[in-house]
Amino acid sequence: MKKYFLPSLKLTLVFIVLCSVLYPLLIAGVAKLSAGGGKGETVSVNGKVVGYANIGQKFTADKYFWSRPSAVDYNAAGSAGSNKGPSNPDYLKQVQDRIDTFLVHNPGVKKEEIPAELVTASGSGLDPDLSPAGVKVQVKRIASVRKIDEATILKLIDKQTEKPLLGLFGPAKVNVLKLNIELDKLK
Repeated sequence: MKKYFLPSLKLTLVFIVLCSVLYPLLIAGVAKLSAGGGKGETVSVNGKVVGYANIGQKFTADKYFWSRPSAVDYNAAGSAGSNKGPSNPDYLKQVQDRIDTFLVHNPGVKKEEIPAELVTASGSGLDPDLSPAGVKVQVKRIASVRKIDEATILKLIDKQTEKPLLGLFGPAKVNVLKLNIELDKLK
């Protein structure tokens, strides 16, 4: 037993130091090199912080692009999904309510044209991005409310669309907060 105990104890201590000290320090060091210094990328307008680029925000006014719904009401301290399955009656009612609300505010859109991301919450409940289809389906409403040409808004969407990494990895996406800030600048 002594033959195996000391090597096991040494190996355990090495992994405790490696996994509990060195690895967290390495990750913290890498985070300091990222945008925002590991505290998140803030978005400012006229020197005032209006949000974070990597955390979803709630937009309900018709003059703005709406974000993806959140299961935690966009509370970053309580990041989580709803944990309700696709056959859960409460979940199905919630999704149907979101569809009905979207259709009321976007009368020219048919139910089958609504991307799923606009009526279902993300796994974290904090997704800041939508697909280009998710924002383009809202263009008619925004153009009507703001009295702006749809083509101008579509150009803005194209400009704000982040392409997949190296053209291969991940989908194209649009950060809703940044898009709404640029939309306000169109005046």
